[in-house]
Amino acid sequence: MKISNASIFALLLPAVSGRFVEPGEPDHAMLYPDGLPQAPESSEKYHIELAPGETRWVTEEEKWELRRNGRRFFDITEHSELGALRARSAFKTKSVFPKAPKFQDKVNPLLASLSKTQMKDHLTTFSSFHTRYYKSDWGRQSSEWLLGQVRETIKEAGAEDYVHAEHFKHSWGQHSIIATIPGKTNTTVVIGAHQDSINLWLPSVLAAPGADDDGSGTVTILEAFRVLLQSEDIVKGEHENTLEFHWYSAEEGGLLGSQAIFSAYEKEGRDVKAMLQQDMTGFITRTLDAGKPESVGVIVDFVDPNLTEFIKVVIDEYCDIPYVETRCGYACSDHASASKAGYPSAFVIESAFEYSDNHIHSTDDLIKYLSFDHMLQHARMTLAFGYELAFTDFTALEGPDHSDSL
Repeated sequence: MKISNASIFALLLPAVSGRFVEPGEPDHAMLYPDGLPQAPESSEKYHIELAPGETRWVTEEEKWELRRNGRRFFDITEHSELGALRARSAFKTKSVFPKAPKFQDKVNPLLASLSKTQMKDHLTTFSSFHTRYYKSDWGRQSSEWLLGQVRETIKEAGAEDYVHAEHFKHSWGQHSIIATIPGKTNTTVVIGAHQDSINLWLPSVLAAPGADDDGSGTVTILEAFRVLLQSEDIVKGEHENTLEFHWYSAEEGGLLGSQAIFSAYEKEGRDVKAMLQQDMTGFITRTLDAGKPESVGVIVDFVDPNLTEFIKVVIDEYCDIPYVETRCGYACSDHASASKAGYPSAFVIESAFEYSDNHIHSTDDLIKYLSFDHMLQHARMTLAFGYELAFTDFTALEGPDHSDSL
């Protein structure tokens, strides 16, 4: 019986469970173990952008090799024009945000309803799919399951007449999800996470439970969404701005799902005032092992500085732990797609980047390594961010008197 290289590769590599290097950590790059065959290579080429203006054509295996070596990128094969329309347009989204929270009396009672049990139950199921790789049938199934949970959350809140959730369809198997809470205007605030996972050795075959990356972010924003729907003011649309929750497909493939969505928004002329990404919210072991205090990591490179300052204000007001400033490099998560489209974006991760999860992109990204107390802090921040900006009158804030704005 002839055994293919791919079969040998699949049999030998499930035990490989080290983390694959992220930007800023070249010393942790993982190589193929000696003697193991390379994954079979497709002849199809993909156009990627590794930095502004730095593009190249690569095969799919070359994409994964770049990822294994710590390089992040946009795959711009289908969306090379993202950002071009807004760059040519006279209209620019203003980056103006409140100097201080205003709705503590409404937000604080909601925070008490956030549930670690809800997040753990959702994540237990979500990370039980063999993989959530965006081209796999498991990726399709996990997206269908997640959409069902979002819709069940809406139903349990009695919000079906006001709030809706749909797939945003893609050319690959796994679709993104958008849940919309309409406000008085179409001015929009977006909260996002990515739903896919990947094993960078052989994505179509090997397990990728993706508990932290980004199952943790997925269930964190789902829990914030659930509790926001307990607010009658939110459910009945009495807030100024439309709230959207996004669960992106194919982040690991080069921000494909978020590029598709923000490309569509750019073409439609959508007015997105803010986008917050939650990617990896549960791992604190390396922070504590380094003797550092538990904190959340506020990304400060390739983000909107004013929105990032507002995020810090929200954390100071509503979280029980501090933040640390940290960097993650170019195209490091889906907020980068929003930024490229001209929309103010921010990104908060579980820790300083150098202490983030060392189990991701492997068979070992498991729920047992995560802290749901820490995820609760991310959920508090997410809920407060959503409520505060949902009720922000951006027209007044952007007027001649900027005394209340950042």
